[in-house]
Amino acid sequence: MDKKKTSKGKKIPKATIIRLPVYLHYLTELAQKGISVVPSHDLAELAGGNGPQLRKDLSYLGEFGTRGVGYNVGRLAHHISKFMGLNKEQSVAIIGVGKLGMALINYKGFAEKGFKICAGFDNNSQMIGKKVDDLVIYDVRDLGKIIKEKDIEICIITVPASEAQSIADKLISCGIKAILNFAPIFLKVPDDVVACQIDLSIELQILSFYRTLLK
Repeated sequence: MDKKKTSKGKKIPKATIIRLPVYLHYLTELAQKGISVVPSHDLAELAGGNGPQLRKDLSYLGEFGTRGVGYNVGRLAHHISKFMGLNKEQSVAIIGVGKLGMALINYKGFAEKGFKICAGFDNNSQMIGKKVDDLVIYDVRDLGKIIKEKDIEICIITVPASEAQSIADKLISCGIKAILNFAPIFLKVPDDVVACQIDLSIELQILSFYRTLLK
């Protein structure tokens, strides 16, 4: 799913959707510093872009800036959060509690952004039933039951590639519409399901390419 539509049916490019959380990050930092208004070129510079690009990105959300003054930091942050669905806490589950899954469970940054890791799943009998702080590791066979009980909305897959598609299929059958996949395989999902792929080896290969250009 490369684009999202606004309430008026206007399609938003994927690149814009990727930049919106970056703007939100810096707006949050500005608010914490007590800054209430930010010029478009200043916010764009913080986010690594330019003024025209930022104004075009934000135009998909509506008109918020004042010419010659800039954007109200709190108001713009609120609208971006609401647009991105970040104005409420979202429940997340991690399927596959190996080293990567455990590292994600212990990462505190998710909670700071409004994502609550509320369940872990595994098929290892030595892991099932264990607790990490208040989080319980459940049997992967109980996916449907726990997803419903805890009203889980987003799932993160950290299982081997050979198991990832079958896990994704189970999640979709449970009504999950948003999946973050760390397994090195591209998932096949219906059009009404969003699956984001995170492959660190690919990212390293891209970095390697750019590094050669700097020699």
